[in-house]
Amino acid sequence: MRTTLGLFQNVQRLDLVWNNIILLTQDSLTANVVRSFNLTIIFNPTDVIRVDGRVNLALKKNPENEKWQISRWLDESNF
Repeated sequence: MRTTLGLFQNVQRLDLVWNNIILLTQDSLTANVVRSFNLTIIFNPTDVIRVDGRVNLALKKNPENEKWQISRWLDESNF
């Protein structure tokens, strides 16, 4: 948590772009989504990090309010 906080405090800009859904399996209460993304972290104009990655999400639907929640976030990126 502290590392993530430090990242957010020390960057000028973060850009996250969600790309294609690679895999989607779903029933009425659960879903599994694998999706690619592009992340750009700009610390300053000469220090820019670009990451192309993939995330595997498990989602659960709350039957009372019909809202989906992430129950697992697995980063499958190779840095």
